[in-house]
Amino acid sequence: MVDPVASAAPWIHRDPAAGLVTLDLHIQPGASRTGVAGVHGDRLKLRIHARPVEGEANRELLRFIADTLDVALRDVTLVRGASGRSKTVEVRGAAPAALTRLLQASAA
Repeated sequence: MVDPVASAAPWIHRDPAAGLVTLDLHIQPGASRTGVAGVHGDRLKLRIHARPVEGEANRELLRFIADTLDVALRDVTLVRGASGRSKTVEVRGAAPAALTRLLQASAA
């Protein structure tokens, strides 16, 4: 069966058996506010208010993803891209409805 959420966006990868969602992201640190900025190539573009100094932007990114997907901060892990703008984040336990909201925000 095709996953309608994952098939709608190339930046979402779901593993329902493991309860994991992987997000491919493009980050714009130092923005005036934190939020979804659309799509950048095959990645979801996020604006992050924090500057990329001593991991501040990465910490704010993880908090934003946790809040947006209604999961605990401990369930969000930065797996690739700690020092670059292209990042991969793994989320455990994200509900399909929360992913749909993120998908809708990317299209707005």
